[in-house]
Amino acid sequence: MWKYLLSGFVLPPLTERRPKLDDLELAELARKLDKNARRKLGRSLSIRHVDAGSCNGCELEIQALNNAFYDLERFGIRFVASPRHADVLLVTGPVTKNMREALERTYDVMPSPKWVVAVGDCAIDGGMFAESYAVIGAVSKVIAVDLHIRGCPPRPAQLLEGLLRLLNADAKPNRKSRAPEGSDISS
Repeated sequence: MWKYLLSGFVLPPLTERRPKLDDLELAELARKLDKNARRKLGRSLSIRHVDAGSCNGCELEIQALNNAFYDLERFGIRFVASPRHADVLLVTGPVTKNMREALERTYDVMPSPKWVVAVGDCAIDGGMFAESYAVIGAVSKVIAVDLHIRGCPPRPAQLLEGLLRLLNADAKPNRKSRAPEGSDISS
């Protein structure tokens, strides 16, 4: 035990370095996102996140958007607990058989206009879980998807860029029908 205790005083901490994106670039990206949301919706953007069966890598990156560095709340962009208050549905992971109904219900109670974003490789094509007996597959097999953000997992800056691209698109948001595959953002 002493070995581990003493090594804590000698070795540097195991924290990650700060992201390369500087504060001004991040602030400008978030301001553009909020401006476009207000132009398109008349209010700030509200996001509901659903984990449809992932490994939680994408969830960590999504939650990083709320940490002290990114702090999206300062720009009016917020995560909401109820899908009834959401404009964007962020879906991570492949859709499992147990989560299909929950995902469909979440989508159905969202008010229009609404957008669906498939986050991460697993949400786009099933990823490493594609051949599992418990997995239906991509999010687009269950509900219409407006935008795909690739990555395993995508970085928080990629998520912001994807949301900005979603709001800049001239395409109308989803209704309750299945749509062809959405746009794609690569890592």
